[in-house]
This record gives sequence, structure tokens and C-alpha cells, in this order.
Amino acid sequence: MRLMRSILMRAFGRPQGALGRLGGVIMAHTNADCGAWVIDLLEVAPDDRLLEVGFGPGVVIQRLAKVAAAGHIAGIDLSGEMVEQARARNATAIQDGRVELHHGSVQSLPFDGNSFDKALTINSMQLWPNAVAGLQEVRRVMKAGGSIALGFTPYSGQSNKGVAEALTAAGFKQAHLVESDKGFCALATKA
Repeated sequence: MRLMRSILMRAFGRPQGALGRLGGVIMAHTNADCGAWVIDLLEVAPDDRLLEVGFGPGVVIQRLAKVAAAGHIAGIDLSGEMVEQARARNATAIQDGRVELHHGSVQSLPFDGNSFDKALTINSMQLWPNAVAGLQEVRRVMKAGGSIALGFTPYSGQSNKGVAEALTAAGFKQAHLVESDKGFCALATKA
């Protein structure tokens, strides 16, 4: 069991090496639909400033760059492999200065407070060392009235129990769940 968990973490949880590169290719296909659904739920506007935590291979970043064509998209991911894949996938938007991608942790975001209109994550929060502390850090960099969406595909391993409560514990308001065939999403706002 321990070996299988280690393999899955290297491929999908904290991708690294050859398994991480393969995991990124798989995630690019399996997370795209959930990412598109979550973007729709967030009601992303063309000029929004957006943050994605745990952007993986960058397919959601790529979609955000199209939807928020006059906005700015930033992301952070703990996996160097995923940062490389996402930078390659979003090279033009990065060159244009519309997208910035960082290697790092949700526990210490490299952004000023009150920087983002909206934030999202897909299949990421269940891997954070402390979900509430991570959500508090995301809340710090969001503008008042901003929205957050935590999306999970059916294969994420994340139960929908306790997710809205984690948002509330981190200081967000109006936390609620939305479910579909793409998975579930917890939404909330920063008061």
C-alpha cells in the first residue's frame, strides 16, 4: 500500500520525475472539464485578476487567460515538473505579461494582500499540509468581495464533507457546495 501511495503521489500529488511528467499529461486531460465548469461557476470577467493554487500542467491557467483576456492570471504550484509544463503550455501569455507562474506553496504565497478578484484550485486542497491555514493565506491575497472556488473531480479522493466548513473556518462567507457529473465545487466570498 505504501509503495502504491508513493507512486501515486509522484505522478499526481506532488509530481516529479518521469512519473510526474506522465501525471501532468494525464491531468491535462482529466481536469480540463472540471476546470471549465469551475471557471463558469466563478463567473470570471474579462478584466479579473485571478489566482490558481496547484495549477498542475496549466490547462486551467490557459483557459483563464482566454476568458480573462484583459485581466491577469497568477498561479503557484509545489511541483517543479508542473511549473515547467504549465510555463510551456502558457508561454505566449507569460511573454505578454498576462500570466505569471510560481514554484512554491499555498502556505506562503508570493503576492501582496488584496491582489486578486477570484481564486480557485482543482484537486489540490486535499494535498495541503493544513487546509484552513492555506485557505487563510489565499484569503489574505484576495480583495474584499472576491470569490473562491475549490473544485474536485470524482477521482480526487476528496469527500465533500467538511470542505465548506474549512472555508468558513478560514474566514470566508456564504460557503456552499455545488455538485455535478464533473465533481463538486465549494464556493465562498471574502467579506
